[in-house]
Amino acid sequence: MVIFAKQVMAAFVLMYGTGALAKDDLSASTIVASVNGTNITLGHMILVLESLPAKYQSASDEQLFQNILEQIIRQTLLAQFNKQPETLRTKLTLENDRRSLRAAEAVDAISSEPIDEDAIKETYKLNYLNAAPTKEYNVSHILVETEEKAVRLLKMLKDGMEFEELAINFSIGPSKQNSGKLGRFRHGMMVPSCEEAVISLKKGEISKPVKTDFGWHVIKLNNMRNLTIPPLEEVRAEIFSKPQQQFVAEQIKKFQKDSLIIFQNIEHLDTTVLRNTNFIDGR
Repeated sequence: MVIFAKQVMAAFVLMYGTGALAKDDLSASTIVASVNGTNITLGHMILVLESLPAKYQSASDEQLFQNILEQIIRQTLLAQFNKQPETLRTKLTLENDRRSLRAAEAVDAISSEPIDEDAIKETYKLNYLNAAPTKEYNVSHILVETEEKAVRLLKMLKDGMEFEELAINFSIGPSKQNSGKLGRFRHGMMVPSCEEAVISLKKGEISKPVKTDFGWHVIKLNNMRNLTIPPLEEVRAEIFSKPQQQFVAEQIKKFQKDSLIIFQNIEHLDTTVLRNTNFIDGR
């Protein structure tokens, strides 16, 4: 006879309320139900809860407990009564998931090693104190389809027409709704050809036509400023991650060096086989 989740839930609350199962006694291995001898534990349920989308996690704890337990019971029953042999897809998926989880645990363990304070300060010095001042550019542009149109715009600007008015009337980019204003950009945030043009401008100047995959741009540098250097404590978490990532990468290199890794002769392998799901689905 199968004990369904509502009955199990009631029994669990009863045990908890009467002191038969004190809160301090609970752990991941605490059994909350058993299906034909297969135990379902709090640990199983907690992992299911973690995997749920945020919109479902807002339900009450009682509802979550009941629904999750019902789900695991149904899955356990289906798995037990599934007389089909385990598919190759399932086997490989489980192997991949286990490998990925164990690798993530290893990264967490390696990352927990303390990072020397001197290394953090040195990274801060290199990337902030000794780095060239970071500039921020306030930019507007007009985007058109052809170079001829861009050249015509430059003539109209030279004749005294306002950049903002031309952007509204002629730009094919979404920024036309904002008079061509694109906002602020730092190094590396713009298309390279546009960034090169912006860097060459002085405040208030307008570029020659610049070609990108989107069309032809006429760019105006509205303003520019040097960004201030943030204090160490403000960027400590960001800095900490860099030597930490480097340490993990060094450990992986060490593991590779100390391990026997043998590659088969795959030089002439047709790499399109990677998309052939027939291999694992048996079709």
